[in-house]
Amino acid sequence: MRGDVVVSPSGEEIVLVDVGQRVLYDDPVVRVWEVQLEPGETHPWHLHHNPYVVLSIGGSEGRMDWLDGSEPRFISEHRGGSVYRPVSPVHRLTNIGTSFYRNRLVELKDLGENLPEPLDVSAPLDILADDVTVWTVADSSLDLEGPHVLAALDTEDVRLHPGGPCSLDGEWFVVELRYLFR
Repeated sequence: MRGDVVVSPSGEEIVLVDVGQRVLYDDPVVRVWEVQLEPGETHPWHLHHNPYVVLSIGGSEGRMDWLDGSEPRFISEHRGGSVYRPVSPVHRLTNIGTSFYRNRLVELKDLGENLPEPLDVSAPLDILADDVTVWTVADSSLDLEGPHVLAALDTEDVRLHPGGPCSLDGEWFVVELRYLFR
């Protein structure tokens, strides 16, 4: 969390920042952050306490560096793409591409901070295959079964839809939270 201090393998004290730059939506189930990086810009060291889904609004090439010195992870995100990530060790993200990088980071609080015991960041979390599904739609009327996060690709509109009918103008990510209604 922002302000927490961790110690690097070299003994340097590192002050962590939030997992995103700005909260767009927050309720007891999910928190949605905005992350934006110019080419060459780095989002500083941070730690995810919740599993999360990255929804790519404007993709670019990136590099995730781990504070423990593990090999970096190289990523390539594109507009409309999504990726699930479990809780993870302290890392930072650098836009190593030539395009502006922008995403919505959806934290799944019921699978992290709302649990009675904190998650072990070194253990794999067995979720997503059937429990969290992401797709995109454009100018659609949907009848959604159970809770879904809806995030617009072209505006900052983000909401948790409880289920039932909904109409969406423009392009939207639809994140089905099946684990909440199984």
